[in-house]
Amino acid sequence: MNKDTVSMHFVRAAVQRLTDVARARVLRDAGIAPPLLAAADARVPAPAFSSLWLAVSREIDDEFFGLDRRGMKVGSFALVCHAAVACASLDRALKTALRGFNVLLHDLRAQLSLDGPQAVVRLDNRIVDLDSRRFADETFLVMVHGLMCWLAGRRVPLSSVAFAWPQPAHAHEYTVMFSENLTFDAPVTSIRFDARVLTSAVVQTDATLTSFLRDAPQSVFLKYRNLGSFASRLRRHLRRFVGHADWPRLDDVARAMNVSPSTMRRRLEAEFTSYQGLKDQVRRDAAIYLLCATDLTIADIAAQVGFDEPSAFRRAFKTWCGVRPRAYLSRHRAP
Repeated sequence: MNKDTVSMHFVRAAVQRLTDVARARVLRDAGIAPPLLAAADARVPAPAFSSLWLAVSREIDDEFFGLDRRGMKVGSFALVCHAAVACASLDRALKTALRGFNVLLHDLRAQLSLDGPQAVVRLDNRIVDLDSRRFADETFLVMVHGLMCWLAGRRVPLSSVAFAWPQPAHAHEYTVMFSENLTFDAPVTSIRFDARVLTSAVVQTDATLTSFLRDAPQSVFLKYRNLGSFASRLRRHLRRFVGHADWPRLDDVARAMNVSPSTMRRRLEAEFTSYQGLKDQVRRDAAIYLLCATDLTIADIAAQVGFDEPSAFRRAFKTWCGVRPRAYLSRHRAP
């Protein structure tokens, strides 16, 4: 089962600048029950967040969530993509895309430069409010990196990511979104990658762009996640056990992945997570999907994610998401 979910942090940030009436309207359009906003640890299926992004864009005619004083009118991202896909190399396409974003936005500007063997995209973000500035950086990097990867037809690994603000509670999300090599409180927000990537040919065409834009924004923020990190490899391994009663111990998984238990712990710590944390994430995401997309009973879902007793599953789910499964389901289905 390969069902992704998105942290409620990003949902709350996406609707932060809307009026109460507009917020209720876009949440309804995305199929996200408003009461879920109050559940600090809740998550939503990835298609729901994609629908939310589109709904907010339509509501305020801004594809950048109202974060920038000038904003990006609906259709702006498509214009940037059309300009970039006409370029022959990734170097030219990325520079073209960044120039486009710099014209569209007022408070955030980006520049590509070389630092030895590394290419660097640095952001100059002048948004004053910290939460808004952080979400603007997150959103911009998702858009730019997702576009880069699509243009090249493969994931462009990021060697490191620096953020110009303190480490937030949801920092572990970045290891999947961007890279396992993260720095906080940096002078500027930036991403680094192998400069040789810039010589890659743009493999996309106007025909493939149509499909890409039809699936956006989900094609941008999920298709090219950091699947090469150790945590992502482990997550994929653990997903094989959804539907089984017995879940493996750390020692068993370490052996299957050809590393020692101590090496596994060390590598996961470097990526801001742990074996138990990843195991809980996989079971949580599977449980959320099964709750929202199937008619399985709570007992059946508990068994699917490796719990012998539904009561133990209910307690674990409340720890993961802040509410019991039935309450979560009621909120998800709330009008």
